[in-house]
Amino acid sequence: MTKYCYIDLSETNYKASVTDYKLFKDYEKVPVERMLEIYQQYADYKKFKSVWPIYPEEFTAKQNDIIGYYDQNRLVAWSMMYKINKHTVEALQFAWDYKNPKLKLGIESMKTECAIYKQQGYKIIILGEAQNYKRSIDGFNEFGPRNRGLGTLEQVSTT
Repeated sequence: MTKYCYIDLSETNYKASVTDYKLFKDYEKVPVERMLEIYQQYADYKKFKSVWPIYPEEFTAKQNDIIGYYDQNRLVAWSMMYKINKHTVEALQFAWDYKNPKLKLGIESMKTECAIYKQQGYKIIILGEAQNYKRSIDGFNEFGPRNRGLGTLEQVSTT
């Protein structure tokens, strides 16, 4: 049975300054072609048999935040975050070129995103499937069988 998870941001205390990142604003040009290239490198590295398609328009959709991660001033990874409401953001996609594995951007990006969204007043980040590596993030929780349409953290119940 597949379980889904979230991060309770009240249980985190990460700093966004640990990674070199940029939260692209509406007025900034998102480097879509580079991001699509990174996504292809990510899929190739992971040897995915099937990938969820990413469309260029998703990088400029108003409801999505795009966070770029840099190594020596070069864009090497990105996250796409969907702002559901004023309490909840969902991690839609992360992609990394894996050229410098020492960066550990899979985990470090999640910590950075916790810091960014907690500072903005969000309560939870939905992470999708509850995979083992996600359990290392402070505030990790699994959704229970009755969670529907969560508007606030108080509505989250794992029973």
